Amino acid sequence: MAARKTSRSGHALTHVDAANRPTMVDVGEKVATARTAVAEARIRLPTNVAKELARSGHRTKKGPVFDTAVIAGVLAAKRTHELIPFCHPLPLDHVAIEVVARRGGLTITCAVRVTHRTGVEMEALTGASVAALTVYDMCKALSHDIVIESVRLVSKRGGKRDFSRRR
Repeated sequence: MAARKTSRSGHALTHVDAANRPTMVDVGEKVATARTAVAEARIRLPTNVAKELARSGHRTKKGPVFDTAVIAGVLAAKRTHELIPFCHPLPLDHVAIEVVARRGGLTITCAVRVTHRTGVEMEALTGASVAALTVYDMCKALSHDIVIESVRLVSKRGGKRDFSRRR
C-alpha cells in the first residue's frame, strides 16, 4: 500500500486515499456537532461607483445591488457541494449575508451555521465570494475598475479546533 501524502507541515492530506487518489473525506463515524464559520470579502470601488451607489440607494439599472448580492450569497452557500468537488451536501441551519459600505468600497460578511459532522468554512467562503461577484456583475456597467481584493475565513467553531483571526 502506498504511503499517504503529507503537506509541507507534515500533516496527512485528508482528500487523498492510501493510493494518493483524490477522494471525499468519510465523515460517517464523526459525531454531529454545532459548527459555524464566518467569511469576508472586500471589494474596492472606484469613487464614481461608490458615489452612484450611495446616491441611488444601492441600485443600478440591474436592480438593488446589496439585496441581490445577499440572495446570491445565500444560494451559493446552500449549493457549495455542487461547486467544490469534495464538499459534502449539508442541511444548513442558517446563512446570513451582510453587505456594508466602507470608505473605498464594500465589506461582505457571510455567516453559516449547521449541526453536522463536517464544517461549513467552504460554504461561508463560497457565499461571500458569490455575493462579491454579484456586486461586480451589477456594477460593471459603471466601471470595470472594481476589484475584489480578498476573500478570507474570519472564524470557525466546532470540529477539531476553532479558528479566529483579527479583522
